[in-house]
Amino acid sequence: MKVRFIIIAFLAICFQGINAQEVQPTTVLDSSKVKVISVEEQKLIEKAELERKLKEDKLALKEKQRVEKEQKKLEKEQKKLEKEQKRFEKEQKKIASTEKSLLKVKDKKAKAIKDLDKMEAKFAKNRAKGKLSPVEIEKENVKISKQQLKIKELEEDILKAEKKLNKLR
Repeated sequence: MKVRFIIIAFLAICFQGINAQEVQPTTVLDSSKVKVISVEEQKLIEKAELERKLKEDKLALKEKQRVEKEQKKLEKEQKKLEKEQKRFEKEQKKIASTEKSLLKVKDKKAKAIKDLDKMEAKFAKNRAKGKLSPVEIEKENVKISKQQLKIKELEEDILKAEKKLNKLR
């Protein structure tokens, strides 16, 4: 945009000089010497000044583009870091969730083992007293087998949770 403006200004000055009336040479007083500068010399000086300004503007534009490019690069890196941090936080949440579920399963297993011990103690006590019929003995054996099966399933769940936890870490 600035470059266009400078080019338009330069062209306007050139056309102004062509269409202007001829002027007598003017004199410029210097503090030490008196010089006479013609209109053509003034045009050359103005042209050189405009070319210098044009070069400065081009350099400024290049510098601005370089700074914008660096800014975009920094923003891209910032987004990448934020994405990486979110991924890390998500993994930490998964690890915490897995640890929590592992503790729950271990607690269930401990409770199931405790219940199994109580069942076996009660069954042994009643059997020793001779109060149970063969059908009741089989029912108690089935209950105990079911509880043992439940414990085995909980152990498998614990193994799965531990594998998942190790994989996440």
